[in-house]
Amino acid sequence: MTISLSRRAFLGSACSAAASPLVTPVVFASAPGDNRLVVIILRGGMDGLGVVQPYGDLGLRALRPTLSRRPGDGVTDLDGFFGLHESFSDLLPLWKAGELGAVHAVSTPYRDKRSHFDGQDLLENGGASSDGQMTPARDGWLNRALSLIPGARADTAMAVGQDNLLLLSGDAPAGAWSPTNELSLEEDERRLLSLLYAGDPLFTRALEGAAMLSDRSEGRAARETGKTLAQFTADQLNGPSRIAAFSLGGWDTHKTQSNALKRPAKQLTQALLTLKSGLGRNWERTAVIAITEFGRTARENGSAGTDHGTGGAMLLAGGAVQGGKVFGQWPGLGQSDLYQNRDLLPTDDLRRYAAWALAAQFGLRGSDLERSVFPGVDLAGNPGIV
Repeated sequence: MTISLSRRAFLGSACSAAASPLVTPVVFASAPGDNRLVVIILRGGMDGLGVVQPYGDLGLRALRPTLSRRPGDGVTDLDGFFGLHESFSDLLPLWKAGELGAVHAVSTPYRDKRSHFDGQDLLENGGASSDGQMTPARDGWLNRALSLIPGARADTAMAVGQDNLLLLSGDAPAGAWSPTNELSLEEDERRLLSLLYAGDPLFTRALEGAAMLSDRSEGRAARETGKTLAQFTADQLNGPSRIAAFSLGGWDTHKTQSNALKRPAKQLTQALLTLKSGLGRNWERTAVIAITEFGRTARENGSAGTDHGTGGAMLLAGGAVQGGKVFGQWPGLGQSDLYQNRDLLPTDDLRRYAAWALAAQFGLRGSDLERSVFPGVDLAGNPGIV
């Protein structure tokens, strides 16, 4: 039996379900055609040097004596220079199938302040400011792109989750749906409803059953955040939707990074594998880009973790991507190679890769992407990621 009653409807109020600490909203938008795009925001600053390790660079071991690994010792070789962290080993079949790739030494134009808030805002806004200031409309680049896709309907964009996802905020309206809307009741709400329905056996039994479903629903959400979001995403993309975005948190690994990375790695791995299995044949026409607000320091800190940095990595997945390779211009990890003597030097703008994915999947013109979606970006030199 499926329970579709939302907590809002059950309480008859404006209350909403409690959000998972690792998740912010998912957004969907319908568009014509068979191609699909999924954007995953990795909140907290994913350590690209840790996830896709340049073990072939001798500077890595000097900068990270405890966090760096070599093939057979915590990473799996990808191309003779880069290796994939063992926490992502379940994704190796995608790499071998050409359905997983990465872009290294990229970042947004944001520099120096290294604030999660400013960095994430600019990441989703798509502006060109180095200090984190957004474009005047303070909207999202995916919203602006949506308005350029021929035939896209305003009523086919939907925000899913408790928070607003800036990525799709803007002139294109969006509905709202949360994966925790099955039913979620706080303890004080249960007591209030028990008092209200104390004299009615029918409602009392209904409330007891609802409380049990609430507990089970919250438990599932806590255990399978990435999987749950991805499955709902796949369901929508198998229907009329063609663009999806959601976010996964937990990437702020200041302490004991080896352990701290395991949970977000599991979330992202489950999300990508669930997208592949859930989409079925539609996976072949799907491109997934996973992006983060900034990378982390090249040097590990005294707590066996890493701090807020600049250059990082973005991940690519899907049957539509040209995977099985690491894109980008590697700057090196020598003392003179680092940005401000602390961070991986960014050699490319991650907005370019997002723009190339939009162009490939939906036929958007480069001039429109440079002018309206990612102001100030230069799309020359497309490496063909999709």
